[in-house]
Amino acid sequence: MRGLIPVLALLLAACGAETDDSAASSPAPVADEPVVTEAAIVELDPLTGLAMTGDWQLVRNNCIGCHSAALITQQRGDSAQWLGMIRWMQAKQNLWPFDPDTESRIVAYLAENYPPAANRRRAALSSDLMPPNPYSQPSAAPEL
Repeated sequence: MRGLIPVLALLLAACGAETDDSAASSPAPVADEPVVTEAAIVELDPLTGLAMTGDWQLVRNNCIGCHSAALITQQRGDSAQWLGMIRWMQAKQNLWPFDPDTESRIVAYLAENYPPAANRRRAALSSDLMPPNPYSQPSAAPEL
């Protein structure tokens, strides 16, 4: 017991010792927690929720005039998939044509910030695998 008291005194003294500023400003990471660096933190636009990197303002200016930014942030795709969505909007939704530079910058931003993810929803079924749409043809009025 007598040998334990000096050891405890040394431990208490070590705990109260001053440390240098570098150790105090950056705590050691806990074993199971991911280490987040400043480079990994992406700021989101408070108005739209878009990742504020690269050409985000170009995307904001060309996309949210027609639909919510949530339609962008909830989607995922590679460059070909994003370009396909743009082509569909141009063909079916009256989206104006982009010059090639603007289009490639928009697609690059979307593919980089909203890429495909394994834990996302499945791809849409092709139309030949879908059941018949009961609302596609006008129904006859019921007889009374």
